[in-house]
This record gives sequence, C-alpha cells and structure tokens, in this order.
Amino acid sequence: MGLFKLLTFPASGPVAGTKWVLETILSEAERQHYDPALIRQQLADLEAQHRAGALSDAEYDRREEALFERLLAAREYQQRKQLRS
Repeated sequence: MGLFKLLTFPASGPVAGTKWVLETILSEAERQHYDPALIRQQLADLEAQHRAGALSDAEYDRREEALFERLLAAREYQQRKQLRS
C-alpha cells in the first residue's frame, strides 16, 4: 500500500491538501459562527450603534433577533458537541 501511495502522490497529494484546507476553513467558520462570546460582542456593538442613532428601531430589532437566534443555535451546537465527546 505504501508504494501505491508513493506512486499516486503527484495526483492525490494536491487533492488531500485541498481537502485539508477546506476542512480547516469549515471548522474555523463553525467556531466563529457558534462562538457565544463573539455573538455577545456583536450584540453589544449593535446596541452601541443603535444608541448612536446609526440604526433605526426596526433594523435594530431585526438584527438583534437574528443574533439571539444565533446565540440559541450556538448553545444547542455546544451541547451536541459535548454529547459527542
């Protein structure tokens, strides 16, 4: 099997490397999307923008609701992740 891998490396090497890069990017994107601390920071930033008058009440409510939904999804994601471990 080792000889086969060595002989097919010129073709399989880039594919394996690309797969690793894509898995790494996906993992980092999931980590950032489901990071409760980051979501809380985004909520604080949103509130600061609203207080500064940069956002209308309707826009603030819409974005706040989306962030709260993401926070709930993040908690569920963390719970599922802990159950798998």
